[in-house]
Amino acid sequence: MRLRLRPHRLATPTCLALLLGAGVAHAGRVSVELDGVDGLLRDAALGGLELQQYTSRDVTAAQARRLYEHAAAQVRKALEPYGYYSVTVDGELRENGDAYVAVLHVTPGEPVKVATVDVQIDGDADGQRPVRQALAAFAPAKGASLDHAAYEKSKATIQAALFASGYLDAELVTHQVEVTQSANSADIHLAWKVGPRYRLGTTTFEGAQFPDEFLERYIPWAKGDFYTQDQVLALQQRLIDADYFAVVQVEPDVEHAADGTVPIKVMLAPAKRTIYTGGVFIGTDTGPGVRGGIERRWINSRGHKFKVETIVATRLKTASAQYRIPLAGPDNHSLAFGATFRDEDTDTSTARTFGLAATDSRQWRGWTRTLGLKFLTGDFKVANIEGDTTLLYPEASLARKKADDPAFVRDGWSLTFAARAGQKGLVSDTSFLQASADAKWIHGLGEHGRFIARGSLGATHVGDFDKLPPELRFFAGGDRSIRGYSFQTIGPPLPDDLRGQATAYCAAHPKSDCQDFIIGGKNLAVASAEYEYYFKPNWGIATFIDTGDAFSSFASYRQKIGVGVGARWRSPVGMVRVDLGVPVRDDQNHGVELHIVIGPDL
Repeated sequence: MRLRLRPHRLATPTCLALLLGAGVAHAGRVSVELDGVDGLLRDAALGGLELQQYTSRDVTAAQARRLYEHAAAQVRKALEPYGYYSVTVDGELRENGDAYVAVLHVTPGEPVKVATVDVQIDGDADGQRPVRQALAAFAPAKGASLDHAAYEKSKATIQAALFASGYLDAELVTHQVEVTQSANSADIHLAWKVGPRYRLGTTTFEGAQFPDEFLERYIPWAKGDFYTQDQVLALQQRLIDADYFAVVQVEPDVEHAADGTVPIKVMLAPAKRTIYTGGVFIGTDTGPGVRGGIERRWINSRGHKFKVETIVATRLKTASAQYRIPLAGPDNHSLAFGATFRDEDTDTSTARTFGLAATDSRQWRGWTRTLGLKFLTGDFKVANIEGDTTLLYPEASLARKKADDPAFVRDGWSLTFAARAGQKGLVSDTSFLQASADAKWIHGLGEHGRFIARGSLGATHVGDFDKLPPELRFFAGGDRSIRGYSFQTIGPPLPDDLRGQATAYCAAHPKSDCQDFIIGGKNLAVASAEYEYYFKPNWGIATFIDTGDAFSSFASYRQKIGVGVGARWRSPVGMVRVDLGVPVRDDQNHGVELHIVIGPDL
């Protein structure tokens, strides 16, 4: 018998696919189930697991087992920076077909407590306020749980405080954290060798369009003063506020520091010299309108400025021009001369006035102090009673504001105090004395909320109240006052003996407002509280309560209250506020008032 053998083809495409499929039959995905810790500790434990990196890709059984073998050590190491040095981890690796589940039970134990905090700084550097504050805030403190992140942050804060106080050579020579697991305690030892405290040397300017003699007016220190970071930042802020430069960079020239003196290098780049502004706006107090202006940031090498602005709205038309002259000195001293025309028409009053002003402003102990002399003349009509006035009076103001972020304030405030007085005589039609104060405070609440409080006070002593134009009288109501009421509709009413004259004017002029005969008051007291919640980064809602009154005597004070809700939008052109307000417990006023404002928080 003869047997004939035929060749057997093992490597056909179908067989090859079967072989390859068998090779990966046990490949699959791994998942992690971890318990025993929550929050930050759980996130840290998962972040330190190499297993967690394979949850979105295939692993073989051998890979899964190898990864699981290292999991306990990785969890223990991940929790050490948070002070947990007695961590125990047990669990199992479950295999279910091509799925692998790593089950980890974590027992963190008690965190290590700090037994000793020994921070040594040689010399007298610890007497400087920034350094004292950094030392007082050192974390973790004695008795607290060991936290390596807080420890590293505190080290960096002390180093930065030393540098900011003028110790530019400060060096950390000892940095030890000794953990004793048997006692569950840790000892922290830090020591700095600070070296000399540097003084401020020569300041050089590069890239500016002005001579050094002009720029030196912005330096807030005297050569030879001790170096502080606050002084350097103050110079930078002054140059930014001058509005001459597109780029301002101020820094110590550490490379050329010698003999305890550090030079300061200022790098500048000119801003655009001429600015043209324009836009469309809407405000419930003024109505829709357009605004435009031209500003010459500098006219000559002495930094003189010139600006012209105009507004044309439904209820307000203004035109103004100002010429500003910066003066020598380290306090941003400047003189300004201006002229203004104002044509205002509200439900309460109309006024057409022309004014001239000369002001002297400078920085004074962190405040902007302004002294001025103003001339005001024109015609006006309040509560349908016509009048005219001419006044010449001095004015003084103090203003200050602070904000963590001018575009969207989470922590900031502003204060403005003003006083003005006029004497009846050759020019002025009446004598008067007036003082006012405005305040606003913004504070972040949680991650998404803000609390805003504001208030305004004013008081006037005047010989002939009828000679005060509307802009020197006090009114309440409107988007920056009591929002349950229209603009300038709160204040003392027209005396009874003039109501006949006002009513007769209404009969002759049907389009005039005859609902409210409000003449304004000598005094003002207004306060507001508001809460905003941002459900998206640029969108929020608000609720508010406003209260107060404009009045001429304390006996005539009648508290008005407005409450409401609003919407907030952080638009590309600034904060947009839309509010709906209603009066509370007011039998004579009803309905909803709409207020729209576009502008910065402070």
